[in-house]
Amino acid sequence: MLLDPQTCRLVLVDYQARLMPHIDEASRVLGQARLLAQMADALDVPIHVTEQTPDKLGETVEALQPWCDQVLHKRHFNACADGLLDMLTPSAAAAPQRGGNARSLPKHLRKVAPPVEAPRDTVVIAGVEAHICLMQTALGLLEQELDVWVVTDASGSCQVRQRDAAWDRLASAGAELVTAEMVAYEWLGDCDHFLFADALNWVKAARQS
Repeated sequence: MLLDPQTCRLVLVDYQARLMPHIDEASRVLGQARLLAQMADALDVPIHVTEQTPDKLGETVEALQPWCDQVLHKRHFNACADGLLDMLTPSAAAAPQRGGNARSLPKHLRKVAPPVEAPRDTVVIAGVEAHICLMQTALGLLEQELDVWVVTDASGSCQVRQRDAAWDRLASAGAELVTAEMVAYEWLGDCDHFLFADALNWVKAARQS
């Protein structure tokens, strides 16, 4: 199965100012996270950001600030316990209302029903630390029967062995392990996509991180 941007959401977990300096290969991790955010923003994929106790760990790093429109402050390591699922699930109030006798009205007075969007039940997720907040959040999403795709090169831990243990556990639990470039090119689909030239530049920049 390939990723489709119309059915995806992007979750960026805890890329915070006082935490990132301790992450192994932090520059590479942030470069790939930025690539994900650029792609998602350009393709109208909703972006959700979490911050663990920001009063202690700081806000999301400056490199990702342009995409911090939807930020969830949390205390649980599993962001689902602090409201992430509510952010990922469209409000019932936003759904079109049915009922009434609209069909009895003349055609020119009937309201045009808004197009029904495909459900966004695929979550592309990346963040730090891989073996704590990222892993627990991904497992929480899997428990809700969402499709979870973990972007490994955009994620990290302070210790490599902890990060690698997280990948083993997440793969066993049913998460798909991918890279940021895999996500980018699957969202594009082909080289005729209007975003292809921009994406190439973003990919090159991420590789140099």
